[in-house]
Parts: sequence; C-alpha cells; structure tokens
Amino acid sequence: MAEENMSAPAGGDKKNTLMGILAYIGPLVIVSYLVAKDDPFVKFHIKQGLVLFVIEVAVWILSSMFWMLFLLWQAVNIGTLILSIIGIVYVTQGKEKQLPLVGKFSSYFPI
Repeated sequence: MAEENMSAPAGGDKKNTLMGILAYIGPLVIVSYLVAKDDPFVKFHIKQGLVLFVIEVAVWILSSMFWMLFLLWQAVNIGTLILSIIGIVYVTQGKEKQLPLVGKFSSYFPI
C-alpha cells in the first residue's frame, strides 16, 4: 500500500511528470526549466537532465574533432540514452533518485 504513494511526483500533478520527462530529452530540458523550475521534483530532474545534455554536447564537439574514436563516442551516446531512459522511469515512478555514474554532478548546477 505504501508503494502507491511513491507513484506520483510531489503534488501528484501530471504537468510535473511531463516536465520531468522533458528534462531528460536533450535540449527540451530548457522547456522544463522555463515552465517548472520552481517545483522541487522537476528541479531535481532538470539538474540531472542538464548533466546528460552537457555530456551529449561535449561528445558532439569532441567527435567532430576526434572522429577516429567513433566507436568510443557511440558508446558514450548509448550510455547517455540509457541514463535518460532510467531518468524517465524514475520520473514516472515519482522518485528523486540520482542517476548512476553522473547523478552526483547535478549538484554543480545552481538552479
């Protein structure tokens, strides 16, 4: 029975869930920031989404300079995709849980 309370984000608002999901979809993190940055649940996921977005941009820039490491860049891209999916699952479950490997870096974004 207690698990049912964990299934909705703070406030049980579907808008918050949508904004949390958008935070993990690359540049759409900006939409979440503009619409719901004052919601603590969404803010938590915005910070993690920003970490993933920074990684994606860095890989894009580095892969244009060091194209010979193509397989490495693809592995990192797949890793960020998997972490985005994990983040979306956390949002739909109403959890504020750090992503593996990169979640701790979200504290560097002062939002």
